[in-house]
Amino acid sequence: MKIYDDKHIKNVAFVGAHKSGKTTLAETMLFEAGLVKRRGSVENKNTVSDYHEIEQERETSIFATPLHTEWRNYKINIIDTPGLDDFIGEIASTMRVADSIVTVVNAQHGVEVGTEIIWNYVDRFSKPTLFVINQIDSLKADFNESFKSIVDLVGNNAVKIQYPIIDGGAQCIIDVLKMKMYKFGPEGGRPEKHQIPSDQIDIANKLHNELVEKAAENDEDLMELYFDKGELNEDEMREGIKKGMLNHEIFPVFCISALNDMGSGRLMGFIDNVAPSAADLKPEQSVEGETIECKVDAPTSLFIFKTLYEPNLGQISFFKVKSGEVKQNDKLENSRNEEIEILNQLYIMDGKNREPVEKLSAGDIGATLKLKYTETNDTLRTKDANITIKPIKYPDPRIRKCVNAVDKNDEEKLNEALKRLHSQDPTVTIQYSTELKQQILSCQGELHLATINSMLQKIYGIKAKFEQPRIAYRETIQRSATTSYKHKKQSGGSGQFGEVHLKIEPWFEGMPEPEGFNIRGKDEVSLDWGGKLIFYNCIVGGVIDTRYLPSVLKGCLEVMEEGPLTGSYARDIRVMVFDGKMHSVDSNDISFKIAAAHAFKAAFLQAKPKLLEPVHELTVKVPEELMGNVMTDLQSRRAIILGMDSDGRYQSIKAKTPLAEMYRYSTTLRSITQGRGSFSTKFSNFELVPNNIQDTLTKTGS
Repeated sequence: MKIYDDKHIKNVAFVGAHKSGKTTLAETMLFEAGLVKRRGSVENKNTVSDYHEIEQERETSIFATPLHTEWRNYKINIIDTPGLDDFIGEIASTMRVADSIVTVVNAQHGVEVGTEIIWNYVDRFSKPTLFVINQIDSLKADFNESFKSIVDLVGNNAVKIQYPIIDGGAQCIIDVLKMKMYKFGPEGGRPEKHQIPSDQIDIANKLHNELVEKAAENDEDLMELYFDKGELNEDEMREGIKKGMLNHEIFPVFCISALNDMGSGRLMGFIDNVAPSAADLKPEQSVEGETIECKVDAPTSLFIFKTLYEPNLGQISFFKVKSGEVKQNDKLENSRNEEIEILNQLYIMDGKNREPVEKLSAGDIGATLKLKYTETNDTLRTKDANITIKPIKYPDPRIRKCVNAVDKNDEEKLNEALKRLHSQDPTVTIQYSTELKQQILSCQGELHLATINSMLQKIYGIKAKFEQPRIAYRETIQRSATTSYKHKKQSGGSGQFGEVHLKIEPWFEGMPEPEGFNIRGKDEVSLDWGGKLIFYNCIVGGVIDTRYLPSVLKGCLEVMEEGPLTGSYARDIRVMVFDGKMHSVDSNDISFKIAAAHAFKAAFLQAKPKLLEPVHELTVKVPEELMGNVMTDLQSRRAIILGMDSDGRYQSIKAKTPLAEMYRYSTTLRSITQGRGSFSTKFSNFELVPNNIQDTLTKTGS
């Protein structure tokens, strides 16, 4: 295969709402370039991109799939992404390595919820972006309304390059950059080029002038040329549009019919000639603060942006060459662990098809097999080069489930499968909670979870069950209590004896030292699960030998590890041990640990014990007209509304909500906002559980 230099490689991500036509457009572009003989379709389950069984079954993209095409001496790497935000991890990975974003909009619906959600990520990365209004030949297509919805999304920097008309019964596209009309036959394909019809020339000239002005705005030299000549030629306009895209200040808008192959060739030409390449983008800074230049003669660095496991191939690692070049059998160092990886095989991937290559240059995207020490987000580099590429930041999970194998014999197999799923999609996280004694799977939503379950069954042959996880409550006390306990055991020979008198109180930061006690020592224990135990030695007269006090402390801690109310961790208590008895023969460490545990538990139950529940900070973004329904639902979840702010085209609601009330919130929010709402959460603090809920929990032992 021909090796392209960095200026002739264009990396584009296809993003957009579900069913906008991204996969069909990718298929059409491969067909136009002659890389496939026949165009597949999503319905016929034979596209190059959606080749996984689960994608074909659901007739939707689930994975970000790298493809490539070649057009007029340029190589275009395409990454076809899912349109549902449950699979936002795939989109985030793609954004990291794409040089330009192609946002596909369905002409029948305009900007949809999925488009809005994905645009928030595009805007955050400030990637050069163009819009493609697809399905212009549909009877329900409305190009003008679709364009208006794009303007509503991105502002007046959206600028028409093309618009569709019907001329003589044929589908046509008027291009105001080239000032030509493209006329398509019923089967699409290569169009006829015509002059713009007289009834359209005024409209086309107006749009052309708007485009010229937008192009000139982004470069002082072009602005001077424009003032001097009153016009820019096509090459000058291309240069201005490219600079505007790089500045995130021009969003060109095209129109096509991907299904009927109308306009895809012109779109590829624009990507070739105008869309920025990796070398055009601002150089990245490494973690070490070094500049990473997209040049062939720089030290080699690869960024692993995606990992995939294929049944017949094993691990496939997808990478972008950030600098230098990589050759087959190169030895590169992993910057994270300093292990050496040998890249025995290099490929260009088109879905499941692999094309071996001998080398890849800066700016290109490729794949290799069976790396031993490398995962997604890792950097492979020339040994001793001071380059670590900044990792992808994935969104936090939105739902949590307890997961177990239906057949207990499959538990080990399930654990291995879940590790692979996390490696393949870092937004899937797995953690065994020793506190809850449950394995917790976290992911992006109910559809994401259903896909994980399907993959476990179809790929790994495992049936799993998903349940609501337990809540990590905490226990504490609200008043003081004083108790004593005598532990005495005699069974022939040396026995066990220990008596402990203690007082417990609620503890808070900055409280004064206890009064009425002769304090001889103090231990401040920061608990692993949060909060503290403050332990005072107030023994007078040596009634308990000092050597037994660590055992008394240990007895108190053992009860706090499994609280008397529900077995949850206890916290924020101080203990004053002030009296007791010991025996010269029978007293030992175990005796005082047992006595202390019984005394502490009895005092805890007398000290008005209280459950604490984890409370999360919740941020919900919704269109203003849907706020009422969202607020009503939040109030039903015991949420406390902290405030509301305008966030661009959305309203942002901030609230504090008990974690116990967040179960299935992702599904509810999607339902009440028609998918237009999004949310994020993070742990805030523990707060007192209402009495009626505590009564229920203590009765059920939860």
